[in-house]
Amino acid sequence: MPFTVSRLSLSGLLLFEPHHFQDERGWFAEQYRHSDFVRAGGMEQFVQDNVSFSVHGVIRGLHYQVDPAEQAKLVAVLEGEVYDVAVDLRIGSSTYLQWTSVLLSAERGSLLYIPAGFAHGFAVVSETAVISYKCSAEYEPACERGIRWDDPTLGIEWPVTSPIVSPKDRELPLVAELLHGKQPVSEDPADLELPSVPDPSIGAGSPSSYRSSEPYSLPNATSRLGGSP
Repeated sequence: MPFTVSRLSLSGLLLFEPHHFQDERGWFAEQYRHSDFVRAGGMEQFVQDNVSFSVHGVIRGLHYQVDPAEQAKLVAVLEGEVYDVAVDLRIGSSTYLQWTSVLLSAERGSLLYIPAGFAHGFAVVSETAVISYKCSAEYEPACERGIRWDDPTLGIEWPVTSPIVSPKDRELPLVAELLHGKQPVSEDPADLELPSVPDPSIGAGSPSSYRSSEPYSLPNATSRLGGSP
């Protein structure tokens, strides 16, 4: 398998770390192989690829789509570094409204799999960043939804000061304003013995707490991080 696959703290989230093969020319790595993705627990066929470019301090999110166009995503960073966040919106889930974060970088090449039923967002912590992500459903404006990035119920501690946020994202509703029942519970599709992630760039949080593996600092960013669940 050309990847190391790890489960994160919220059921269904997977981190794929590709193996790099190096020689005097540079390196080569497989970014995606469907058979390994399915073996690890991913069930979707991806039908749309998106790419975005953002400058330091940008926060995009928190975005998701509802039925009949719910989206699972596979997120990678092609340039720079981002603080990537997933929020569990699955009604009935034991981690409902909890969130987790991963530091994704082009240098490391990790990919984050986010199943349907999660909201997704990221903050750019490098000078610039190019983010690529696969989607299991095409963009459908009628099914587009979102939650405010600074929702106090979630309490996400974004590692940027004076964030750059679009007018559209600033006007997204708070969790308290949402009508529930639109996000089905998406059970973890596989019960594999995968290792937990010891990476200090990975954190987890809930409406009342935020915790990560150990304190770390990000370039050109302000961060206040505590200890792992």
